[in-house]
Amino acid sequence: MTGLCKQVNLIGVRAQPSRGKMNGTLYIVSTPIGHMADLSHRAGEILASVDLIAAEDTRRTRTLLTHYGIATPVSSYNSFNKLKKGSRFLSLLGEGKDVALVSDAGTPGVSDPLYHLVTSAVDEGIRISPVPGPSALLAALTVSGLPMDRFVFEGFLPRKKGRKKLLQELSTERRTLVLFESPHRIGKTLKELHEALGDRPAALTREMTKIHEEVLRGTLGELASFAAGKTFKGEITLVVGGAPKTPITD
Repeated sequence: MTGLCKQVNLIGVRAQPSRGKMNGTLYIVSTPIGHMADLSHRAGEILASVDLIAAEDTRRTRTLLTHYGIATPVSSYNSFNKLKKGSRFLSLLGEGKDVALVSDAGTPGVSDPLYHLVTSAVDEGIRISPVPGPSALLAALTVSGLPMDRFVFEGFLPRKKGRKKLLQELSTERRTLVLFESPHRIGKTLKELHEALGDRPAALTREMTKIHEEVLRGTLGELASFAAGKTFKGEITLVVGGAPKTPITD
């Protein structure tokens, strides 16, 4: 595959040397967050032409590949095997093979082990090329009705250790907050956010781009009351307004 640009890693004022032989390219490919038609034409071409696809969940990725008639081999790459598999992918890249990295859905690197492989590739002087596309984070922001000129992404809140401390820190955050949450924990999280942050405006987005797409807007208190005792399906992205200049009191 042909490169589109030159990449140089600067250490001080010197370029980091790369290995003498020609390396392959590591492509960071965004995939649909729900609707299959959201795979870009370029993403499809890359996935069909690389030597291997590193996927967070091989079953979900194979479903996508089958839909588009793509027969590229797929290998798992997740938090549990990132060290072992990362070394294998780097070896392939060093042999001149091209590898595409995809997550379960959306843009890789958001709550998945992309960072480890990318930093290792940078250290090895391997070219890394992004193939941008769908993102649950940005999709939720655009429909939330909340300011998106300045926002902070916190991913999944800690389940136990450090959770209370982080919520205290976020209580003074002026930027719009974006969080991921499991449908099984969203009721508890909304209640704790309401208690820690006050009754701020918020939007709960679920199943974005899918048949049962849902956007619920209201205050944290209203959303917490609505979610109490309910069972949700599908991963949730929660958008919360930033701290006001004058603290909100219930």
